[in-house]
Amino acid sequence: MDVKEIIARAREENRRKLLEHEVYAICAHFGLPVPKHGLATNEDEAVEIANKVGYPVVLKIVSPDIAHKSDVGGVILNLTSDKDVREAYRKIMENVKARAPNARIAGILVQEMVPYGLEVIVGGTRDPTFGPVIMFGLGGIFVEVLKDVSFRIAPIKSIDAEEMIREIRAYRILEGYRGEPPRDLEAVKDIIVKTSKLMLELEDVQDIDLNPVMLYEKGRGAKIADARIILR
Repeated sequence: MDVKEIIARAREENRRKLLEHEVYAICAHFGLPVPKHGLATNEDEAVEIANKVGYPVVLKIVSPDIAHKSDVGGVILNLTSDKDVREAYRKIMENVKARAPNARIAGILVQEMVPYGLEVIVGGTRDPTFGPVIMFGLGGIFVEVLKDVSFRIAPIKSIDAEEMIREIRAYRILEGYRGEPPRDLEAVKDIIVKTSKLMLELEDVQDIDLNPVMLYEKGRGAKIADARIILR
């Protein structure tokens, strides 16, 4: 689906928060490294998508009315067979019916289980004074407890992205520290630059949150494990 069509449909349905498969489609359009995925509306489709994506997979409820999927039992991880997928599909539907009976359901997202890496966060918000502002930081406790993040006003070039990465206090972890391998800084620079481009080109976007992005060893790239877009 075209990016403008996705935004127009959300507007028609009076939604500011895009659905996860819509977010991935927009991210992919800008060359961001999204996981392999597909939206299923029944068990057979879920199994078919899982086989195309390749096991292991994760299943997630897709609903405009559910903000926190895990709270309603709407996420099941690490499924390794067709049987697992069928059981998980049924289980998620049962959970959601019981815990969010009035929620509209678009389907269930079948997504590759993104391999674990060092968690980083890339985000963007539209400031009323400065316009699009881009954020980078390490994930987990570094963001939640230490607030270890850096910011720049878009547009962002590769050199700006490199400065953002070097500014955070935990930069030494990215370089490789105490036996940990150095991480693929070129991959994360690319994500920061492309997120800046997305925010500049899509004026309808208020916020984007790529969290977590799994960052792998040098030369092995990165992959977005979860993403969110809010419209203005």
